[in-house]
Amino acid sequence: MIAVDTNVIVRLLTGDDARQAKRAQALFLQESVYLPKTVMLEADWVLRRLYGFSAHDVAEALSGLIALPNVRCEDVAVMVDALEWARKGLDFADALHLSSSRMAGKFATFDVRLARQAKKFADIEVISP
Repeated sequence: MIAVDTNVIVRLLTGDDARQAKRAQALFLQESVYLPKTVMLEADWVLRRLYGFSAHDVAEALSGLIALPNVRCEDVAVMVDALEWARKGLDFADALHLSSSRMAGKFATFDVRLARQAKKFADIEVISP
């Protein structure tokens, strides 16, 4: 198994550097690939901010990657929920925070928008300290 950096995912999904995209594709076809949560989070940021992807399109693309039979994702159940919530409009980083924090039962934030949106998606109580 081999873990990949954000730039490998970006090349695979954008094809902006043809040679590297081809190498990234070969890696995903030939290896068992491990995707850390931090890489997924950074990939979301890079694809949205630097490449102009919509949040929905990023969530779709990353969901497609973790669905591949040779790909393992750190905390896959957490990631699946976070990506689903991101597709529905929650910021991916916030979705990942909420999904990762379920075992705590409560999540504290000063972000009023997150607290409001969380009620629609997450089964964790969000409070303002």
